[in-house]
Amino acid sequence: MMNNRNLIYIGGPTGIGKTTISIKLAETLSTEIVSCDSRQFYNEMKIGTSPPSKKEMSIVKHHFIQDRSIKNPLNVGAYQKESISKIYNILDDNKNVILVGGSGLYADSILFGLDNFPDTKNITVNKLNDIYNNDGIDSLRKQLKKIDYESYKTIDLNNPRRVIRALSVCIDSGFKYSGFLNKQKESRKFHSQIYILSEERIKIYDKINQRVDEMVENGLENEAKSLYKFKNSKIFETVGYKEWILYWNGTLSRKKTVEEIKKNTRRYAKRQITWFKKYKKAIWLKPNEALDKILKSYK
Repeated sequence: MMNNRNLIYIGGPTGIGKTTISIKLAETLSTEIVSCDSRQFYNEMKIGTSPPSKKEMSIVKHHFIQDRSIKNPLNVGAYQKESISKIYNILDDNKNVILVGGSGLYADSILFGLDNFPDTKNITVNKLNDIYNNDGIDSLRKQLKKIDYESYKTIDLNNPRRVIRALSVCIDSGFKYSGFLNKQKESRKFHSQIYILSEERIKIYDKINQRVDEMVENGLENEAKSLYKFKNSKIFETVGYKEWILYWNGTLSRKKTVEEIKKNTRRYAKRQITWFKKYKKAIWLKPNEALDKILKSYK
């Protein structure tokens, strides 16, 4: 038996079955679901993000599912404030609340809180983006190595957004990005338990390939085309959208484009699994056993 206020986090790689299990779990426990999938927030991305269907959402109340426009993106700091407020409201009337989604940083913001970074200026970020676009990421890496070697050693140097974020904090604050990490965070007024769904890599990849085929059949290309005007935003960088540009430019065939989406989605799933492995107290479950095993702890 768990505590009086429980947050149950259902994580796992894309396509593993988090939505189905979380809905059955929430229905059985008579509670609501808070999504931490950072792309399912936006109502323009109905196909490429595989959000719960209208029928599924009629079974259980969901929060942060296609409730805003891509024109007003929700960063992780704003998400944390909004979602924590909703979670506490749900827990005022329910013993349990379900958090579900594969966006690790957004999940972390709820489970553990965020490091408090100072604000950065748009002009600084824009200048760093210009350097990246004109000179590539190596120039930014060298700059970060020079001014904050600790961050250079620890962040994902292949992710330009992470490098630009670290540099912008260093430049605008005058302090090292690494110096703002791992400070005391706000405590949570609930007990949280992490469950990660996973299975053999080949099965995960088979599910991903099948899901991409279904997305393409349901009109993924047209959805991507409708969002092309946002091509310079990081939201358009979502797998399943950005790959079409080469096809539209005549550089890649349609078949190769679909294969590229599958390949990039598999890579994304691999990165998700790596992220979840840092949750030392997580319970890893196969999808076909997850529901029964989780419910035993909350009945």
